[in-house]
Amino acid sequence: MIALPALDLSGGAAVQWVGGRPNEERVRLPSPGETARAFHERGFDWLHLVDLDAALGKGDQIRDVDDILAHAPRGRVQVGGGIRNDDRVGALLDLGAERVVIGTRAARDAGWLTALARRRPGRVVVAADVRGERVTTEGWTADAGVDVDVFLARLQPLPIGGVLVTDVQREGRMGGADIERFRRLAAGCRHPLLAAGGIRDLDDLRRLRDAGAAGAVVGMAIYTGAIDPDALAREFGRDDGSLGRDDPSTGVTA
Repeated sequence: MIALPALDLSGGAAVQWVGGRPNEERVRLPSPGETARAFHERGFDWLHLVDLDAALGKGDQIRDVDDILAHAPRGRVQVGGGIRNDDRVGALLDLGAERVVIGTRAARDAGWLTALARRRPGRVVVAADVRGERVTTEGWTADAGVDVDVFLARLQPLPIGGVLVTDVQREGRMGGADIERFRRLAAGCRHPLLAAGGIRDLDDLRRLRDAGAAGAVVGMAIYTGAIDPDALAREFGRDDGSLGRDDPSTGVTA
């Protein structure tokens, strides 16, 4: 399993919000580019970069996203947040994104997602942000009208690179990840499953690994010092192949 530091962008800064709520901001760092470089220099092979403003439909942080991709000194970056058309997908991949994370449109437009995944095998990660058992969209503000198990079952035939499941109710609270939820979802998902939401310490990550998660996105616990980033990088920062290698026929680990 590999840990991906979360780099969430809003208003020109790297931020961390509790439960995805802008009015519950706990972290604000003024230089996202420097933050990205610091993570790479610590030894993390992957970053999870999200344009929160684009996800919420309140502007975008395209300049910072593009700058981070263009100047990342090493490592691999997956990018999400408001990516809802082919042009933006192509632009991000051309700039150096390893994968793009699609949430709202993936839940609403199965035909578009299928076509995109077939054109870009292994390069699309589908975000299944959940509140309870329901998938949410529009930056966690709307109900997609489908349970997470049903949604993941629909993704089974697609050549995607993975599925990112974020437990919205636990996100940013560091109360501990719902290990049994992720164990159940990983067991029923043929794609690499990434877990997010509530992670509080290295033991949580070890339990997620044992539960079958291929990766974990870690945010608040790093920024607040609950998890030492150097210890995290040593144990979970290196790309061990858990997220799979691009397979043109399936998009999953060969």
